[in-house]
Amino acid sequence: MADLQSVETALSALLDGVSPLPAETLSCEAAAGRVLAEAVSARLDVPAFDNSAMDGYALHHDDTGRALPIAQRVVAGQPAAPLARGSCARIFTGGELPPGADCVVMQEQVELIDREAVIPTGIPAGNNIRRRGRDVAAGTRLLDAGQRLEAAALGHLAGQGITGVAVRRRPRVALLSTGDEIVAPGQPLGPGQIYNSNRPMLTRLLERFGAEVVWRAEVPDSADETRRLLGEAARRADVVVTTGGVSVGEADHVKQAVAELGRLDLWRLAMRPGKPLALGRLSRGAAGEARFVGLPGNPVSSFVGAWLFLRPLMGALLGCPSLAGLPTLTARADFAAKTGPRRHYMRVQLGFDEGGAHALAFGDQNSAVLSSCVEADALAVIPEHGSIQPGDPVQCLWLQVP
Repeated sequence: MADLQSVETALSALLDGVSPLPAETLSCEAAAGRVLAEAVSARLDVPAFDNSAMDGYALHHDDTGRALPIAQRVVAGQPAAPLARGSCARIFTGGELPPGADCVVMQEQVELIDREAVIPTGIPAGNNIRRRGRDVAAGTRLLDAGQRLEAAALGHLAGQGITGVAVRRRPRVALLSTGDEIVAPGQPLGPGQIYNSNRPMLTRLLERFGAEVVWRAEVPDSADETRRLLGEAARRADVVVTTGGVSVGEADHVKQAVAELGRLDLWRLAMRPGKPLALGRLSRGAAGEARFVGLPGNPVSSFVGAWLFLRPLMGALLGCPSLAGLPTLTARADFAAKTGPRRHYMRVQLGFDEGGAHALAFGDQNSAVLSSCVEADALAVIPEHGSIQPGDPVQCLWLQVP
């Protein structure tokens, strides 16, 4: 198997020359889940003023340990008047700290007697106060380019009064299913036919990776139709993904069609599952080239290939560094495994106990057993010519989307 390429070589070839897609400006509501194309700086201090962290009484710390008249009532959203020494203000959470006050005593610690507040001793300056700019200072970096706009980031933008941001255009993906034996769910099965499990699985994964599947097609076992549909896919999309048709069978026409329509960068990888995986480029004439990823037809191979190759490719097109590589952790193996010349990516479920993380492997690791992926939350990486025994440390790739 000297001609097998490493996963690292394949990934380098796939990402060579890839640059982020153009930006578009969207409202913050529409930009949820998208990737920032430009850094965003803070316009405002957050909080915008010193305020109370709880319901209580505002005063100067030198006035603690005695009864104080209540000079004013401060609620959130209303300005506070200056506070004279020897008095206090009834204040509520979020209320502006009155000038002259430097601490807040929580209401549970205060006793009210004859309309005065009896303040305990030993309350320090700054007690229960959220200082102006504690969270964000105006002019500082709020969010970095390449960051995904999830819940907290969207809240950060709203806190600055920002209504629109520049985000990367979603990568457009064409997803082609090859083979006369593939039938869409809901249609009757003929002899030797199977339902297309790869299409919905890959569509969902691509969407999670930030892409948009803009075109889907079935490719029959015909060299002419394979060339035609691949050419059409390249005109429609930034990335063309196929399932099946990249092996060595007489009906496997994809690899040859890619070589004719563009170039085949490499084929056959030293990995299990997923050896018959092809990478290349398809010409779009003056519009440049579309990236091509030919995944194997076996659903587990497609699943693993999507996480290892489609995820970082979408990350490069989106300018999103957190999509570049899967997070890793070392776990204790709850299984035994031995590999030959191909690196094995075993589907495992992670658990945690007092000894740390442990990885439980699905019993049947065959590349056609999609049930091994349903509960899997990580891939245990067994190196080439490696051996793992129960209790050994094993590197795991966590199947996550940041």
